[in-house]
Amino acid sequence: MATKIPVTVITGFLGSGKTTLIRHLLQNNQGRRIAVLVNEFGELGIDGELLRSCQICPDEELASNSTNEESNLPEIVELTNGCLCCTVQEEFLPTMLELLKRRDALDCILIETSGLALPKPLIKAFRWHEIRNAATVDAVVTVVDCEAVANGRFASDPEAVDAQRQADDNLEHETPLQELFEDQLACADLVVLNKTDLVDAVTQAEVEDLVKQELPRVVKIVESDRGQLHPDILLGFQAAVEENLDSRPSHHDTEEDHDHDEEIGSTHVILNRSFNPNTLIKQLQQLAQEQEIYRIKGFVAVPNKSMRLVLQGVGTRFEQFYDRPWQPHEEQQTRLVFIGRDLNQSKIEAQLLALQG
Repeated sequence: MATKIPVTVITGFLGSGKTTLIRHLLQNNQGRRIAVLVNEFGELGIDGELLRSCQICPDEELASNSTNEESNLPEIVELTNGCLCCTVQEEFLPTMLELLKRRDALDCILIETSGLALPKPLIKAFRWHEIRNAATVDAVVTVVDCEAVANGRFASDPEAVDAQRQADDNLEHETPLQELFEDQLACADLVVLNKTDLVDAVTQAEVEDLVKQELPRVVKIVESDRGQLHPDILLGFQAAVEENLDSRPSHHDTEEDHDHDEEIGSTHVILNRSFNPNTLIKQLQQLAQEQEIYRIKGFVAVPNKSMRLVLQGVGTRFEQFYDRPWQPHEEQQTRLVFIGRDLNQSKIEAQLLALQG
């Protein structure tokens, strides 16, 4: 029997840095032939496009859910119609089968889950007879936003991390999002503590202690600076995770299926105009305070700039960088995705349109 192809599942909450980690891995693949499946919450495919611009991936047009008869799949396949664990019986299986047809040309597969996805239902899919003899889950890598946890977002005991922070009523009881954070940790073979440059050493140590409390077994925690980890740290665990799910407890183990909070969703705006980045970020920070917005990401056209600006926000914290020049064939649009609860799309768009360039 041919060797099973190893699959690494990259999970973590919204904005933790999963895409950045994968970008670095692709750019430093040590000669490995890697296929990537990207699952995004939202319709614009921001993460997939970011990976395509990493200068490692092929330049051809990469269509969502591309499964043609010649098995000529791109190296990145976007699954954009919801979280992976909910669409797994619709898009995931045919996509995996197409990839497995060409497994002799691949060394491994990466699956980046949606930031709102539970990892365990996805891993169970690797027990399906169509997949189990050809692929195995090598490891689950959970990416944690150190600064976000330090500020009490999705921490089981935020006072132990930051006793001086403002009290947040949402943290006095376990929320569905808190459960999601815990399930992502409980399934991990490796925890990547990301964005440690935004906290001091004492706070980082406290976050590490908090994360360890959520781990049901001994799991290595590694520090990451903008996802820059050697591939040998992330790959080659040989954990056969699908065979060892009993040691990975979930809040949803007693449920035949799981329901997501229907109020959590995404909306997007596409504007044929440019923005001053500082002005735009101030407005987005205001929007994040007015509405329950968990994540903002997208591309921004900047006046008198030939480069495309990548903008990523978690709460009111934003990061930005120029990833590549605008291509001659593409419109210099501003495209932003908002993920949160009960979002008011018309208000978001109106406030952005009211901004001066």
